[in-house]
Amino acid sequence: MAGKLSFSYSKMTLYKECPQKYKFRYILKIPEKPKYYFAFGTALHKVMEYLYSSLKPPFPPLETVLAFFKTDWESSTYEEKGYPSKLKEQEGYLEGVKIIEAYYKKHLKDELSPLATEFRTTVDIDGLSVIGIVDRIDYLGEGKVSIVDYKTGKKINREPDQLMMYQKLMKGNKELENIVKTRYPQADGIEVSNMLFYHLPSLDSQTFEPASEEEIKEFWSRVLAVAADIKAGNFAPDPGETKCRFCDYKDMCPVWKLSPSEMQELQAQPAEKESAKNPMDILSDKVDAYGKALREVKNLEREIIAAMQKEDINRHFGKEFEVSLSKEETLDFTDRQKVVEILKEFNLLGKTLVPTLGKIKALLESDFIKPEQRDALLKLARYSTQYKLNCSKTEE
Repeated sequence: MAGKLSFSYSKMTLYKECPQKYKFRYILKIPEKPKYYFAFGTALHKVMEYLYSSLKPPFPPLETVLAFFKTDWESSTYEEKGYPSKLKEQEGYLEGVKIIEAYYKKHLKDELSPLATEFRTTVDIDGLSVIGIVDRIDYLGEGKVSIVDYKTGKKINREPDQLMMYQKLMKGNKELENIVKTRYPQADGIEVSNMLFYHLPSLDSQTFEPASEEEIKEFWSRVLAVAADIKAGNFAPDPGETKCRFCDYKDMCPVWKLSPSEMQELQAQPAEKESAKNPMDILSDKVDAYGKALREVKNLEREIIAAMQKEDINRHFGKEFEVSLSKEETLDFTDRQKVVEILKEFNLLGKTLVPTLGKIKALLESDFIKPEQRDALLKLARYSTQYKLNCSKTEE
């Protein structure tokens, strides 16, 4: 591939996920199927841009903002957005309305006038034409800026590579310098003071200090290594159970035409790459793998308990393991304030130190409490049955 390579953070992420997938998407230009979470995120990003479209605060009226969101949302069908049904699309719309209303209420009085929204820049550097799109850039005074990135997924994640890509592209950026100079002529150059991830669904944000020069240097060497592989046409597939399962290109991928032994050999190759990874990246991968495994275990546990209850059995055998079902009665208190009032009335609050559920249960089982006091507390209790699944190796 001769000339400057068009590059971005998202392209680097996709190549690291699977070079073969990168080839399908960016070399062969085969589009992926629409994803509802992308459509949802894009719609909210458009609303954020609309909110700050005026050079002077305040926001446009909330009714106007919601009308803008509705018009944009209805400009495509649920299939085009990637939703499985019209009902799911409607749920997405209502969730969007809820997020917009909450954000509007929280930030209406901020009187914030960003330097730029959806700031798109292209920087030619080291043989790459790097594209960056920043959701929002705020001016902090004295030439300092804050880079804001909106997140719309289920949780907010710190993504060091994305932060460092922003920092690299903003340093000495002439387009941004011109915007700053136009609005603040006294400013002498620009400096990225911090980077902020804003999670719209929770209205939570995380602010990060800029990376050090050494960190940026190490990051950029990794960028150039990825770019070199792309230019060299290195698009060997990097299969994995989870990523392959949800890949839109699975049917056309050469991996799935291999024999079992060839597949096993190919899947062993990523282990060699693992040793070259940053130790913190390896730890992050293991944390994610652990979390996914726990989630899968909990799902299986719920399914097994439901099946055993349906068949009215409390023990079952697999080929290697067996499970048994036990249950216990538990109690909880929905009105904790009322519980505290009763404890105060009976001079029992001091016996619990902090009136947690565990402390209250211990108090009910102790000799300190009188029958009438126990009865008064138990009237506030809510009983439920919990099932516990026990698993052990089947004896041979």
